[in-house]
Amino acid sequence: MTLDPARLDELDAFLVELNRAAADAILPLFRGEHGLSNKYTVGFDPVTEADKGAERAIRALIAERYPGHGVIGEEYGEDRPDAEFVWVLDPVDGTRAFIAGLPLWTTLIGLRFQGSPVLGSIGQSYLGELYIGHAGGSRLVTAHGSRPLKVRPCPKLTGAIIATTDPEACFDGAELGAWTQVRAAARLARLGCDAYAYAMVAAGTMDMVIEAGLKSWDIEAAIPVVAGAGGLTTDWRGEPVGRHGGQIAIAGDRACLDEALVALRRSAKSPTIS
Repeated sequence: MTLDPARLDELDAFLVELNRAAADAILPLFRGEHGLSNKYTVGFDPVTEADKGAERAIRALIAERYPGHGVIGEEYGEDRPDAEFVWVLDPVDGTRAFIAGLPLWTTLIGLRFQGSPVLGSIGQSYLGELYIGHAGGSRLVTAHGSRPLKVRPCPKLTGAIIATTDPEACFDGAELGAWTQVRAAARLARLGCDAYAYAMVAAGTMDMVIEAGLKSWDIEAAIPVVAGAGGLTTDWRGEPVGRHGGQIAIAGDRACLDEALVALRRSAKSPTIS
């Protein structure tokens, strides 16, 4: 069953509200006292009061407006994950950037309808940017209005600007080898942009993002944004992304992605059952 366009418009408007609520919780803590703690007893996985407060604010609005909808969030887990509509949340993707004072973190809010991502947003509220996408198209919303998003043509990997977050921390040995091979062929690579790089592919300023070890909340919001701008999101086998994340490739041009997949497929892992 497809989602009725009028209903999609309603949910799109609600998505803008959710991003405003998240921004109200996050921005007072950015470059300030953000209440940092560590989720791990060994290693470092940071979480701040901005992460927690933003997710609480988003969940409260969803519960008030759409009490039958499910929610999956990084900070507070699952609530009715098999509902017809399920919101998938990462309130601050890029917490390391956040605590370093770098405006590369984003708020990721996606919506599944009958198990498939249909609507999503990538919000960078400090810069006043909200990237929204669905089957009808993608757009950038700012204080000055909105404009359509469109990926750019890049048929050759040798002409591509690519990105990943942290190859040494996020890739295992085989994955790092695949990334190194793709990076050697590309024109330029940028590191540490987290999900903001997904928005840049949709905006046509970057060409590809390669990641591994992602959770559903790290990627689902981006899938409709990239697709609505004319791009693609696949796993390292070139197959659709499952509901549990994993190894991800986002690209604006299918030909460029196909070149990168020659290397990525050698290190592709069996997909997680969705």
